[in-house]
Amino acid sequence: MSSTLIILLGPTGVGKTELSLRIAERLGAPIISSDSRQLYRDLPIGTAAPTAAEQARVKHYMVGTLSLEDYYSASQFESDVLSLLTLLYKDTSSVVMTGGSMMYIDAVVKGIDDIPTVLPEIREALWKEYEKDGLAPILEELRKADPVHYEQVDKQNYKRVIHAVEICRQTGKPYSSFRTNIRKPRPFQILQIGLRRDREELYDRINRRVDAMIADGLVEEARRVYPFRHLNSLNTVGYKELFQYFDGTWTLDEAIEKIKRNTRVYARKQMTWFKRNPDIVWFHPDEEEAVFRYISAQTGVTLL
Repeated sequence: MSSTLIILLGPTGVGKTELSLRIAERLGAPIISSDSRQLYRDLPIGTAAPTAAEQARVKHYMVGTLSLEDYYSASQFESDVLSLLTLLYKDTSSVVMTGGSMMYIDAVVKGIDDIPTVLPEIREALWKEYEKDGLAPILEELRKADPVHYEQVDKQNYKRVIHAVEICRQTGKPYSSFRTNIRKPRPFQILQIGLRRDREELYDRINRRVDAMIADGLVEEARRVYPFRHLNSLNTVGYKELFQYFDGTWTLDEAIEKIKRNTRVYARKQMTWFKRNPDIVWFHPDEEEAVFRYISAQTGVTLL
């Protein structure tokens, strides 16, 4: 029986957690989180990290392993997960991976280009420039250093713009020269299962989930990490809006509404990204038996 990685993906709030647990329990498989923020141990409420009870049901990996100060990337995630899978497949033929971080999922499925790790001093210098002068001069530097990537990059996404310039400065080469987009072979079968809901249904779930996070203590959690607000790990929906409340820019009600709105915007971006992938087989989260049948048909393992 070949080793299989079952990836359960979809936008935030769609309902991945419970179904991933039920799939893993049926298979006797562990779960790897592919949520880039669940890696940070100080953010369990705002990242909807698996609870102690959920982790008691199924062994989870890549949850709460980093401190807020730790630098982490999709490239590191690829390397860590591939090493982890090598170990896990010694004891099981199936592993479940679930989450909504698009680049992290793609890194495991397709591989990521071998782009150099940025030196801390280069990263720190660029971020200071960004905080002082904004994005415009950094965009202009990218236009001169790498006109190819300049035409392709989302110029509103400051993190991607800054990262491209980091690579240009460090290597003296265009960032685009490192991007081959060659899919790397994997020594295991990959099933990509997507969950989706009607937009109105999804948005209602997102709104209610934000209210539940507030009730569970998100404001207090955000206040604990507020002294670290400058870190990239906290440039995250749910925290950056509450930081504005702490600063007196917004009322608490305004911050909560901003969290809901920005979460809905992020969910739309996730779906746009996922829709470009023809390998994803889509289900409504309520179609649990259909998901089980699909996995059974693809793996030869009976889940029903």
